[in-house]
Order: sequence, then C-alpha cells, then structure tokens
Amino acid sequence: MMSSPTVCLHWRPDVTQTGLACQVVEIELLRPDRLMFPQDLSELRLPSELDPRRGVILTGRAPIWLYGWLVHACHHTRWVACYDPRLGAVVVSTHHPEVRLGEVLQLQSQEQRARLAAAVMVVGPPNSGKSRLSHALFQALLPTCPEVYLQRAHWDGEGNWFLEIPDPQQGQALKDEYRGAETQEFFPFQAQAILNLRRRKQLVIVDVGGKVDPAKQPILEACTHYLIVSCEPQAIPIWHEFCAERGNLQLLGIVHTYLGKGQRVRQELPYLEIELGMPPDPVPPLLVNLIRNLALPIH
Repeated sequence: MMSSPTVCLHWRPDVTQTGLACQVVEIELLRPDRLMFPQDLSELRLPSELDPRRGVILTGRAPIWLYGWLVHACHHTRWVACYDPRLGAVVVSTHHPEVRLGEVLQLQSQEQRARLAAAVMVVGPPNSGKSRLSHALFQALLPTCPEVYLQRAHWDGEGNWFLEIPDPQQGQALKDEYRGAETQEFFPFQAQAILNLRRRKQLVIVDVGGKVDPAKQPILEACTHYLIVSCEPQAIPIWHEFCAERGNLQLLGIVHTYLGKGQRVRQELPYLEIELGMPPDPVPPLLVNLIRNLALPIH
C-alpha cells in the first residue's frame, strides 16, 4: 500500500475469469469530499508489491490525470488495463501476447451480485435541472452509499465535469464543443452498460436527457424506477406515459423546479412531490433518503 495525504493505492493479487494471473491497484480517495489535487502526484509512489512479471488492472474513482500517471508509471509491467464498471478491465497497454490491446478482462474476485441493483431514470423536459439534481443526489449519496454510480446516457456533452467547472461560461462552451449526435448503437450500448452496472453496484442513477423518444426503449427496459424533474407542469403527463405505461417503471417522485432558492414538500404519499429551487442547495433529505433506501447493502 502506498499513500499521500489525499489518495491511497492498495495492491492485491487476482485472477481473471479465464485463469490469467494478474494484480490490481485500487485507488482510494481519502478526503471526505473525495477530492485530490495535482500536487499530490509528486508524493505518490506505486505499491512496493507491484510485480513487473504480471499485468496490472487499475481501478477506483479518481481524476483522469491520476489514471494517466498510473498507466505511465506501470509501463514496466507485462500489461496495463483500466477497469470500467460498465464494461470490465480494458487493456490499454501490453508487452505480452497473453492479452491484446482493447481486450476486456473480467476478474474472478468481482463476482456479480445475486440481485440486480435498482436503476433510477431521472427524466423531464429540457432546462429543468435534471443533470444538476442527478449530480447533487450522487454527491449526497456517496458518503453512505459508496457504490452508487451516475450514468449519463445522453450525447449532449454534459457530464460531472461540466457541473464541477467553477466558470459556468467555460462549462457551457466545453459542453457545446463536445456535443454529439444520436446513432443506432447509442441507446442499446447505454442499456447494456446500465445492466452491467446493476450487476456490480449498489445503485445506479441514469440521466437520459430531456426528450421523450421511442429510441430510448432499451433504457426503459434496463431501469427500474423513474423520478420526474420538471419546470413545466404540462410536460409531466407525457413522462408518466413514457416511463410507467410504456416502460412499466415505478414512480419515485415528482420534483417541480424553479430558478431561485427554497423547497417545499407538497406530499409524501403515495409518492414524494416537492418544489425545489435550482440549483439545489441543499438536496432535500426526504429525496436523498428515498433513493438511498433502494440501494443494495455492501457485502
């Protein structure tokens, strides 16, 4: 094990499902807010147990620049793979024919759960604050539900990084630059990713964008619940039809959003209905607890 003030690297031996001996370096961010800083790289060292005669799988939630450093630092090992919970361990560098570049490896130690985790679709019309609320829920759940995963199942170029950039104008410019377009493969790929996450995580939150689209049917089939976030009351019925009637998903609640501060509970049963100023500060505890109660226990 090797650590700095904000990050710890744990080493363990492992075996892939095909019987290939390997080793895992798992990243643990030590701060309660799960932050680390670029200057921490100068103090970081690889675990002393790392064996150059075996491949290494890098795993854990961490900044992309830490993964860049780790891939470079582990170059002397037989091969290097980065673990993606939506796919498996993707080989990104190899010096040995036992694996090939781009191969996806599965570990014997990462057994799939007996039960699939819940997957909550966050839906509603555009500009209602779905992405911001999804991110805020994710952050609020992390301390007590560390295996929660936020899946952005849309091609609009908006991810957690967009919401964490201090300058909103810069964030919007980057979002516009990275905006993509729909393809035939996109939603089936996302649906499979959600199913894989449900096998490996405690809980999955899915942000699917603001358009009711029949092409999203694979996403409906991969999820279990839905949460409507809407600044337009007249748009709510079409999301009920889409998610409940077409997708047979279970309603968790309705969040009526508006620009400003404050929150008010309209009702708690038979489903939660609240009014919430955006951006959400703080996230209503009733809503956090409602979603946390769906999470599978950690074994």
